[in-house]
Amino acid sequence: MSSPRLSVGASYASLTCAAMVWGGSVVAQKVALGPFSPVETSVLRGLGALAILIPLWRWKESTLSFAQDDWKTFLLLGLGVLGNHLLILFGLQFIGAGAAGVIIGASPAITAFLSSLLLKDLSLRVIWLGCLVSFIGVIFISGKDAVEGVGSNPLVGGGLVIAGLVCWALYTIGCRRTMERFSPLAVTWITLAVSLFFEIPLLILNHKMLVSGVQSVPLAGWMALLYVMVFATALGQQAWLYGVEGVGPSRAGIFGNLIPVSALLFSFMILAEPVGFRELTGIGLIVLGVWLVDCRSREELEPMPGVHGEPVEEREIS
Repeated sequence: MSSPRLSVGASYASLTCAAMVWGGSVVAQKVALGPFSPVETSVLRGLGALAILIPLWRWKESTLSFAQDDWKTFLLLGLGVLGNHLLILFGLQFIGAGAAGVIIGASPAITAFLSSLLLKDLSLRVIWLGCLVSFIGVIFISGKDAVEGVGSNPLVGGGLVIAGLVCWALYTIGCRRTMERFSPLAVTWITLAVSLFFEIPLLILNHKMLVSGVQSVPLAGWMALLYVMVFATALGQQAWLYGVEGVGPSRAGIFGNLIPVSALLFSFMILAEPVGFRELTGIGLIVLGVWLVDCRSREELEPMPGVHGEPVEEREIS
């Protein structure tokens, strides 16, 4: 059973919240990778998120109706979640957080390109300019030092992060059709559970805390894991899917460029790092890119009926 559709404004708010939360996720994952291995980090974040999502789902919905093909769909979506989580975590072992942030900022271009190619919901001529402007903004914020980054093998790390973003783009695209029949909350916990089914056996091959013991994990490690678990995985992913359901993956993907903005705000408020002309210019370009994609895609989609026959702009909560 699908959930009531959000208005365009509410969808944008959900996408913005998800992007802002995910802005701190790269740093939190990097901290967690000190005491935990990538697989341990991913498994623990998944189990913790399920402990939140399943009771919430039972309280709000509690029933599911599966068709035969739904299992195949959820299997593929779960593999997308698995690939996104593990590939980025393994990539962060080889690349600096700044360089990873720049690469993650390219996520909207990947999502929009694959969506226009697979779903043909928007043509490339509509979205290319906004994606380009936002990506330039990401470069302004990150700067030369962040692009070079630090790490034992930035080329390998960057390749793994990009592969993780491709998995996320395909997951986002696949969820659009799935959420015609299932709510974002149900899609989130089911795909997360599927990913854990394949992920838990991998602990045999990749572990750290299981050998050193729970007592070896500092408070900062647990706090970082808690942030990724509650905000980035449970709440952030659900907010993202609500937004995708409302405006589609191509228009949603551009909001990924707000992640570097969130990281900048976190560093300013928590670490008291200065914000200068370069950072403010970057934020302006990113917001401009979001606006360009929205305006151009709105012009192209306005005459077209939505998935269920209603105009795209009239998807209100009933």
